[in-house]
Amino acid sequence: MSTKARSSSSRPAAVAPRAPAASGAAPHEIRIIGGSWKRSKLKVLDRPGLRPSPDRVRETLFNWLGQDLTGWRCLDVFAGTGVLGLEAASRGAKEVLLVEQEAGLVAQLHKTLAQLGASTVRVQRGDGVAALRQAHAASLDLIFLDPPFDAALFEPALQACARALAPGGWVYLEAPERWPDASLNERGLQLHRHLRAGAVHAHLLQATVA
Repeated sequence: MSTKARSSSSRPAAVAPRAPAASGAAPHEIRIIGGSWKRSKLKVLDRPGLRPSPDRVRETLFNWLGQDLTGWRCLDVFAGTGVLGLEAASRGAKEVLLVEQEAGLVAQLHKTLAQLGASTVRVQRGDGVAALRQAHAASLDLIFLDPPFDAALFEPALQACARALAPGGWVYLEAPERWPDASLNERGLQLHRHLRAGAVHAHLLQATVA
C-alpha cells in the first residue's frame, strides 16, 4: 500500500449504514459499486453456500477503507464471485489474488477477468486457508474473509491473518455472528468497525499493536 493511501485510512471514519439501494442487476447477477468498473455486472452461479456480499455492506466497507486503494496488495481467500477483490482492484489495488476451490466458480472468475480486462487480478484454484498460510509475512494490505458459514473455516483463517498483514493492513471478515473482542485478540487481531446487515456480521480488523 502506498504511504499516501495508508495515511488516509489509518483509522477509518465512522459511516452510518445506508439503506440498500436497488442493484439494477438480475437475480443471478451482482454489480461492482465503485471505481473504474462501477456498474459492471458479474454473473452469479447457483452454488450452495455462495453468498455474495450485498451492495449495502460493500458500500460501507469501502467507505470505511477509503475509495482510493492505489498500491494495495489484496487477497480474497474464499473468492466465490470475486466481487470483493474486484471492488478493490476497481479502486486501484495493484495486486489482487482471488482464491477459490470450486472448479465452476474458478472458470467463471476467469471469464469475469477477461470481461473486465483485469490485468492486476489473478485467480488461483485451491484452498483459501492454505493460500493465506503460504502468503509471505507482512505482505498483504487487505485480506477478505467471506467463507461459507462453516465454523471450521473461521478459526484457521483468522489465525493466519495477523502474520500475513503488512503494518497498518486490514482484515475484512463476514461471519454469522459477531466475534468477541477477546477471541479476536487471542488471534492477534482487534476490531475497528462492525456492521450487522440481516444474517451477516461484517467486521473490519487490524493486527493487535504490541
